[in-house]
Amino acid sequence: MKIRSITYFCNPKYPLDEQVIRAGGEFLAQAKSAYEAAGFEVQTGRLATIPFPALLGEKGIADLPRLAERLEKLIGQINVGHASLGPALPGSPRSYKVIPEAIAASQNIFFDGVMADQSMGISLAAIEACAEVMVRSAPIDPNGFANLRFAALANVKAGAPFFPAAYHDQDRPAFAIATEAADLAVEAFSQGGTLEDGRRTLVSEIEQHARQLSRVAQALDCKFGGIDFSLGPFPAEDRSLGTAFERMGVPRLGLHGSLAAAAILTEAIDRADFPRTGFSGLMLPVLEDATLAKRAADGTLSVKDLLLYSAVCGTGLDTIPLPGDTSAEQIVPLLLDLSALALRLNKPLTARLMPVPGKKAGDPTSFDFGFFANSKVMPLDSLPLNSALGGHATFSIQSRPRP
Repeated sequence: MKIRSITYFCNPKYPLDEQVIRAGGEFLAQAKSAYEAAGFEVQTGRLATIPFPALLGEKGIADLPRLAERLEKLIGQINVGHASLGPALPGSPRSYKVIPEAIAASQNIFFDGVMADQSMGISLAAIEACAEVMVRSAPIDPNGFANLRFAALANVKAGAPFFPAAYHDQDRPAFAIATEAADLAVEAFSQGGTLEDGRRTLVSEIEQHARQLSRVAQALDCKFGGIDFSLGPFPAEDRSLGTAFERMGVPRLGLHGSLAAAAILTEAIDRADFPRTGFSGLMLPVLEDATLAKRAADGTLSVKDLLLYSAVCGTGLDTIPLPGDTSAEQIVPLLLDLSALALRLNKPLTARLMPVPGKKAGDPTSFDFGFFANSKVMPLDSLPLNSALGGHATFSIQSRPRP
């Protein structure tokens, strides 16, 4: 298990208060040293702000590209790899429209767009705006790589340390830990025991590591927001959630039995006792997981499968390569399905979709990125919505009541 990220949350004001940013850099350096001294490998330190519409105000929304450039320069000076400026908000329709320009103006700044939450419900206009961001951002890079830095959010609260979903909602700084822990599930179900043996081992490993992570956190001089103990993967077979599914007994991820495996693994995380934040579930990013990438390439795993598994686990739809000619109107129904799941089940879900310019379904991807496993472009079975669902209304979906 590794620490994917130590994420520092702050309100840097606008114009940016350099002292706030530098304080974040100093804390992240200190926290990295403390966790490494405790035996953890730390991949990145990251910084997340309050939503950029709150920073800029409605009149200043057009300044987002300049804000992104300035923040990128500052985090480079303090050796922080990435920063998130948080989500566009439905109350500011213009905030979605400026994101592609801000993505093009930066390399290491991440953004989101809110589609749905418990207080507002589902905004069809915001869903359409998020789909437009994805389509407009795809040509920024020949491989569609720019969409790595944008996610559409459904029912995602502040304080989640995984990017792009990370944002803050307070003035007081805080930090949280994001784990890369798919290897714990692979190891737990590779020992040849019963299902209960594997689950018990996984719960025990999560709790043991969480105790160590929390112990270090309590010694640091910053509010600790908790651990997002999602079983995040890495593109290697022994650190793949897809491998964990298949070690449990699913012949190939995507076949029937996969949903049960997803539920069992997620329920093991739920059983574990630790200070939690964010998703704390399964992460099934197609391009960041060697076995998922393989099953998507051989056609065993589909976008519909991944949406189905989101009902019992996970973070939603992540790093999914789509045909380059996918339209915003085709993306909208998928985002609507995801939003409905998030509200009906009262869980956080995101969508990070990556139309690949010039590619069609079945074409191989060719990303040159150390955290990606190449796959094939996945077909999207979707047509534009019409009638009532084809409008721009905002409507509520109540969470299913517990018996």
